Amino acid sequence: MGMRVYDTFDAKKKDFKPVADGRVGMYMCGMTVQDKPHIGHMYAFVCGDTIRRYLEYRGYEVTYVQNFTDVDDKIIARAADEGVDYREIAERYTAEYFKYAEMLNIKEATFHPRATEHMHDIIDLVKRLISKGLAYEAGGDVYFEVAAFPGYGRLSKKKIEDLRAGARVEVGEHKRSPVDFALWKAAKPGEPQWESPWGMGRPGWHIECSAMSMKYLGETFDMHGGGSDLIFPHHENEVAQSEGATGRKYVNFWLHNGLLTLAGEKMSKSTGHFFAIEDIAKEFEPDVIRFYLISTHYRSPMEFSRERLREARAAVGRMRNTFRAVESYLGDERPAGSAGDLSEGERGVWERILEKERDFIETMDDDFNTAGAIGCVFEMAKDINAFLGAGDSPGKKVVLSMGLDKIKLLGDVLGIFRGLGGEIIARADLPADVGALVEKRDEARAAKDWAAADEIRNRLAARGYFLEDRPEGTIVRR
Repeated sequence: MGMRVYDTFDAKKKDFKPVADGRVGMYMCGMTVQDKPHIGHMYAFVCGDTIRRYLEYRGYEVTYVQNFTDVDDKIIARAADEGVDYREIAERYTAEYFKYAEMLNIKEATFHPRATEHMHDIIDLVKRLISKGLAYEAGGDVYFEVAAFPGYGRLSKKKIEDLRAGARVEVGEHKRSPVDFALWKAAKPGEPQWESPWGMGRPGWHIECSAMSMKYLGETFDMHGGGSDLIFPHHENEVAQSEGATGRKYVNFWLHNGLLTLAGEKMSKSTGHFFAIEDIAKEFEPDVIRFYLISTHYRSPMEFSRERLREARAAVGRMRNTFRAVESYLGDERPAGSAGDLSEGERGVWERILEKERDFIETMDDDFNTAGAIGCVFEMAKDINAFLGAGDSPGKKVVLSMGLDKIKLLGDVLGIFRGLGGEIIARADLPADVGALVEKRDEARAAKDWAAADEIRNRLAARGYFLEDRPEGTIVRR
């Protein structure tokens, strides 16, 4: 049975068939870079990255696009508050995103387009909508006329009549209807602006994603992801803009992750109700954070919990213990051999490991069920631990070595268990700055300053150096 993926538009799981055989085009709504990312932001990007990794594991060539909104009311307001150019704000927090994306083992997208780099594409799309009678210019602004697009509301399951009843026209707007939305905004004094057929101005928020996604993925593509809070109005407006302009289906599968909440409320910069990822990373190492974030199915809401993070830390620790025990048994050199060299009993153990891999695939094929997939990997580790405790046999080391390789492979599909089985690096061979941090951590541990020790460990993990504290001292893996 092939992959089944839940599509928000059709509100059901459907057989996955890509637009082009063997290739998948996926667009993920990225950050508006007006501040440092919080853990709710990173949850969405971890979800998208995990789906991408699994598609690649299944043999698809994935073109993954994740944008940055680098001009926006909030960015402009922050720049004004600090007395700097808006581009300085955008660059600062784009760099912050990449810092924490690397920490959480999120792969760089195939393309990371920015709104300011695609003004020509945005303006062309607005012109196209005007020419089709779906948009109109008013006072230097351009609005999408919702009533002119019959399918509006199909994604979010909302009715125009209900929306119109609760909407209002803001001061300075020249809309024909309160539900119409801005494609282009006339310039205000002191704001960044670009030349257009309607005068100087800048794009509305929604139009950039339509322009950039279709530029890189075509007028119809496979998957569009983002948090469930984006379904309306952002993604609903994307559908209207894109399908209105092309007359074609815009996205075949809409994937929306549940929200990471705090005390039952959505994490939000505007309300100050959030935890910055940099603060969480001071308490928990990146592998533990990512493990925690994928331990719930991506479509389910998730309550932020330090207790759950501590449980994730314990689970990651158990997997590390498995690796340490097996590596200690194997010694310095991996054994030569293959499954064909095994005895009947050894083949039985290996077949159970392969069965868990098949279970992993079946679970992930069912709408990317990472929670179930993690369970399959731990079942695999359980079999390996049991075999490790059994009597010696000629092919035992071969089975254990291949078993560890399977766990590392599936862990990499999920983006977790970095450093397991990595090469041990002698202190003398570390880069000078890395070695200095390891020594500083030794000093913090000796002083029982566990918070400082954990922070240094997490900084090193973000750079790909993983520490193991053993009775004989701390070792470093690359």
